[in-house]
Amino acid sequence: MKHFKTLSAYFDYMQLPRPEHPMLSVLCATEDGFLPCPKKSSPPITNACYSISLKKIVKGDLNYGRTKYDFTNGAMVFMAPRQVLQWDSSAVFEQKGFSINFHEDFIKGTELAQTIKKYGFFSYSANEALHLSPKEERQMESIVENIEIEYHNNQDAFSKDIIISQLSTLLKYANRFYERQFLNRKELSSDLLEQFNQQLVTYFESGQLQEKGIPSIEFIADRMLVSQRYLSDTLKKETGKTTTEHLQFYLIDEAKNILLKPNKSIAEVAHELGFEYPQYFSRVFKKKEGLSPSAYIEKYKMN
Repeated sequence: MKHFKTLSAYFDYMQLPRPEHPMLSVLCATEDGFLPCPKKSSPPITNACYSISLKKIVKGDLNYGRTKYDFTNGAMVFMAPRQVLQWDSSAVFEQKGFSINFHEDFIKGTELAQTIKKYGFFSYSANEALHLSPKEERQMESIVENIEIEYHNNQDAFSKDIIISQLSTLLKYANRFYERQFLNRKELSSDLLEQFNQQLVTYFESGQLQEKGIPSIEFIADRMLVSQRYLSDTLKKETGKTTTEHLQFYLIDEAKNILLKPNKSIAEVAHELGFEYPQYFSRVFKKKEGLSPSAYIEKYKMN
C-alpha cells in the first residue's frame, strides 16, 4: 500500500493544486462555487496528514450510514494520519465547502498536538460524519476564512501560532456540534445498542465464543459497519456506559444462567464464557453484581 510522507507528494498524487506551505493546505470553493476535484479513483493509500473537510453535495444522491441526508447542509469529515483511504468514480460528486490538510509535524510541540488525540471523530469513518445546521456551517466557515487569510498572507513569525489557534477553535466547535448530534440521534443510538446486543447473541449461538473467546469491540463494530470509536462514543452518550461495560453486562447475564445449573464449577462457567482466567471472571462478576459468583449461587439457593 502506498504511503505519502509529505503533503506535497500526497497532493501531487491527488492531482490537487500544490500547497503554498510545505505542511499546510487550505482549499476553499473557487469563484464558480466548487472545490478543486481530486483524481476520480484510487486503490488503498495512506498519508501523514490530518484532514478537515466540509462537503456540500450539490449534484447526486448519497446515503450516509443508514440514513439519507440533505446535503444542501454541510457534512464535515475528519481524517487522521495513516488512515486507509480508497474511492472510485461512483463516489465522486460535485462539491462546495472547504478542505484543510496539514502534516502531523505541523502541530508538533504545540498544545494542539496533544488535544487533537482526544477528539474521537478523527477515528470515525465517512458514514459517521458530522452534519451541520446552516448556522453551525456559517460558524465553521468564518473560522476557516481566518485560517485562509493567514495561509495566503506572507508568512511571518506569528502566522503559524495564529493558524494553529484557529485550528484549535475549529476542532472545539466540531466537538460541541458532535455532542449535539449524539443527543439528537437517540433513535439511532437505541438502534446501535440493539444491533450490538444482536451481534453478541449471534456470536454466542454460533459457537464462536468457545472457539475464539470473548469478541473484541472492534470485531463487533466491524460487523455493524461502524467504527469502534463511534460505537463507543454513541453508546456512552446515550446510555452512560461504554461498549466494554455493555459487553460485560451481557456476559454476566449469561453467567447467571450457567452458574445456577447443577454441577457447574465457577472455573467451568468462566471457561464457557470465554474467560481465560477464573479469577478475572470472578472480579468482573463481583464488580457488576456486588457479590462473588459463589455468593450469588448461595443467595439464589436461599431464595
